[in-house]
Amino acid sequence: MRGTVRLVAWVLAIALVALPIVGVLRGWFAANRWPVTQLTVQAEFKHVTEDELRSVVMPRLGKGFFALDLDGVQKAVAALPWVESVEARKRWPDTLILRIYERQPFARWNEKQLISRQGLVFDVPDVAANTDLPDLRGPDARLAEVVSFYAETQKAFTNTKLKITGVSLTERGSWSLTTSSGAQIIIGDRDQAGRRLRRFLDVYPQLVAGHSEGFAYADLRYTNGFAVRWPPQASTVNAGGSPRT
Repeated sequence: MRGTVRLVAWVLAIALVALPIVGVLRGWFAANRWPVTQLTVQAEFKHVTEDELRSVVMPRLGKGFFALDLDGVQKAVAALPWVESVEARKRWPDTLILRIYERQPFARWNEKQLISRQGLVFDVPDVAANTDLPDLRGPDARLAEVVSFYAETQKAFTNTKLKITGVSLTERGSWSLTTSSGAQIIIGDRDQAGRRLRRFLDVYPQLVAGHSEGFAYADLRYTNGFAVRWPPQASTVNAGGSPRT
């Protein structure tokens, strides 16, 4: 009997010692005694705003320094549209430190999403505002192919005055390009793209001589040439053959 009483006494003693510690760590009480009062953010912000950070971080600081859930903070901040990754740590006695890495957009995708430089598609509320990015379009399953083709066209047009700002791939597999002036270049099948572009670029300097306004449309799908449509005041040049898709 005496042994049982002694055991119960030890259990109660341990509980009385452990309960305050657990309570502080869980944020059950004493949160006001060790509050988190400082937030330090390390980042090169271009898109993430202070208001967005406050909205997801502040609700998680109420339980105090010891009960602050760093994993929960990281997940909440990482869920913001422009956040690529985040690191969170605490510094005694009252500071939460966040290091945030923003997504670096590479291009727009199908007018509704953006592509990061890591090749990941992500959603943001202001896609239309990113007009300075290349406009890439195509089936979602062929994203990598569209990005690759865009890179190839950048190299192909390096020594010309044409700047390619968009690439489009239709469901039927036809490729087309858009220039910074709004001109459209229809290429057709990928297998023929290299040959058709070289043929077009070989004569492009002579083609645009005397046409300072540039062309409006070029169809490269002809067997032995291509067709060019100039702005309304100019005429059409047809290099022969019939167009093929």
